[in-house]
Amino acid sequence: MFPSRTDGGSYTDNLIGTLLAIFGNVLVSISLSVQKFSHVTLAGTKDPRAFYRSKTWWCGFVLTCLGEGANFVSYAFAPLSLVAPLNAVSVLASSILGLIFLREKSKPKDFAKQYGLSFLGSILTIGGTYLFVSFGPNSHEKLKAENIVTHMVGWPVLLYLLLEIITFCPLLYFYKQRRANYLVIILLLVALLGSVTVITVKAVSGMLILTIEGTMQLNYPIFSVMFVCMVASAVFQAKFLSQACKLYDCSLIASVNYILSTVFAIVAGAVFYLEFKNEDVLHICMFLLGSAFCFVGVFLITKNRKRTKTFEPCVTMDMTNGVPTIHDKGLVDFNGSFSYGALVNNDGVAPANVPVDLEQPPVSSRATKASDLKKD
Repeated sequence: MFPSRTDGGSYTDNLIGTLLAIFGNVLVSISLSVQKFSHVTLAGTKDPRAFYRSKTWWCGFVLTCLGEGANFVSYAFAPLSLVAPLNAVSVLASSILGLIFLREKSKPKDFAKQYGLSFLGSILTIGGTYLFVSFGPNSHEKLKAENIVTHMVGWPVLLYLLLEIITFCPLLYFYKQRRANYLVIILLLVALLGSVTVITVKAVSGMLILTIEGTMQLNYPIFSVMFVCMVASAVFQAKFLSQACKLYDCSLIASVNYILSTVFAIVAGAVFYLEFKNEDVLHICMFLLGSAFCFVGVFLITKNRKRTKTFEPCVTMDMTNGVPTIHDKGLVDFNGSFSYGALVNNDGVAPANVPVDLEQPPVSSRATKASDLKKD
């Protein structure tokens, strides 16, 4: 799968990091589907926290922790520019799981029409993943505290951080003061914070692995700085993502956020850790081509998902009983999960009967009242 490289250690570490990232993203997508299934199953209960007592939900939570842990460790072995685009594996796995668990019965023609774009996107994502993994950077550097400090004081990193600050501040001003709640602005803020997150995650993960191997790195001040920046950037990143999910469709957010975050992560890895320093032009072009395929594939996969609609009541009359009945024209999402909604199938929502009093008192006409007045 990988082209031959001169450094056997780099090849082995890249392979370990890539497999850990793929394994972690698959576990995360499975956990989201499991937790979504738990929410859908318990949608009719009156207790909003009933899923906390569900074994299915806790199983999904454990899988999430294991998947994120595998992703965290993968940054210590593989280059940042190689691990970041592998988030497409999570989108691809969610699409496959959604196809399995939707339990929809449709004709082959309708099935091909509905899932044709998703199938094409899956092919592009698989091909793009193969390309950027095969031709990705093969930098192999032990992230000791001294090496991280050396990277931070270099002029490319300082210039990159300065440009990020200059870009971040006006975007935050327009978002907070001018109420510019555009999706691009919110996700650009998320991507800028995400580049800081992945830089610090790789540094913290690398120093932790070296500490486990026997070389203590936790007593250096740079470890504390990186850890604090990692937590802070991740928290604010989640806050902006939550705000975006309230305003826009989650499928659109998933595709645009993946593209922007991956681009900024690749640039951060190239500038901060010099991951493309020893790569030739052919490997760089093939890596960028594979990343572009993944961008298009993720966009096509998420474009074809059902969008959640608000409840649109439609009152009809049951001709047998003469009782008005409320039906829903749209799709109802009974839970606020941030997953891709793979397990949601709300086409069979039961209609709700409107309680009415069929026995109404007789109403006197105005003409009768007028004739009575004349007689008097």
